[in-house]
Amino acid sequence: MASIMASTMAAVDIKAGKGPASALNITRIQKPTPKDAQALVKIKAFGLNRMDLLQREGMYPVPPQAPKTLGVEFSGTIVAEAKNAESAFKVGDEVFGLAYGGAYAEYIAVSTHMLIHKPKELSWEVAAGIPETWITATQAMYLVGEFSAGKSILWHAGASSVSIAGIQLSKADNASAIYVTAGSQEKLDFCRSFGATAGFNYKTQDWAKEILEATGGKGVDVVIDFVGQNYFQGDLDVAARDGRIVNLGTLSGTKLPAGVDIGGFVRKRLRYEGSSLRSRDEGYQRKLRDSLVEHALPKFIDGSFKVPIEKVFPWEEIVQAHELMESNKTMGKIICTIG
Repeated sequence: MASIMASTMAAVDIKAGKGPASALNITRIQKPTPKDAQALVKIKAFGLNRMDLLQREGMYPVPPQAPKTLGVEFSGTIVAEAKNAESAFKVGDEVFGLAYGGAYAEYIAVSTHMLIHKPKELSWEVAAGIPETWITATQAMYLVGEFSAGKSILWHAGASSVSIAGIQLSKADNASAIYVTAGSQEKLDFCRSFGATAGFNYKTQDWAKEILEATGGKGVDVVIDFVGQNYFQGDLDVAARDGRIVNLGTLSGTKLPAGVDIGGFVRKRLRYEGSSLRSRDEGYQRKLRDSLVEHALPKFIDGSFKVPIEKVFPWEEIVQAHELMESNKTMGKIICTIG
């Protein structure tokens, strides 16, 4: 084991520490050593997430325990363990999981509390596309948004991987209505294929006005927003009485324009709460992992939950993979494979 730990590995690096997609390159770095409750996993595939783009550009608050290598979700095989690893995981096990960083590499040292056994029914690529996406959707929808059966829900960025996961979770848990916004009819149709009740093109429609009309003026119980500034007023307008608005990102910016009417907060008793999964402690993430295993994993196995994949790249084409994500034209996960 010591000789394994002493060797180097290939990993994706960023020239000068930050920059455009073209700054990404594969280099050699020290292979990590598992400690405490960690396992060393030889990675077969990893998923891309929008935070990777922000981190690459030096615009993401990386947790202090994260290595500088990008990537938070992966699938692979355990090749070594530290002494306090969860007893359920052994060398040779096929797993997938969530990490604070380091997945764009041949090996990753990751807490066994954030690993899940990979069922034989799931490919390496599909498994790598589950952890960040589905755990984020679960956190936003249930823990922060307090969704329960019979409530209505709005998923912005409807064709994003998190929202596609959320649409399926909402349908499985008997939402009264599932609304989405997206920037093209193709994306709206894509969302409907997973169970969305209705979709609205933010480029051509006044989505807040039309959702209020669709709900008879009642509005939506839970709103999941990744956009921030441009949608802030619309979110307040479309939220139902005692509604919950969950903000997961600020793609349009953080500065609100003059004239924003915040009267809905008091009038409708609204709660607007921001959240981030990556900054949460390991115990919090472990609970979400356990929830995913208990409630979602059986549905992945029987095929009722789907992980749509836009494209699979060999990791040598990491530049092209990032450029595709930056195009905002994707519908589903972008996955890279190693070996």
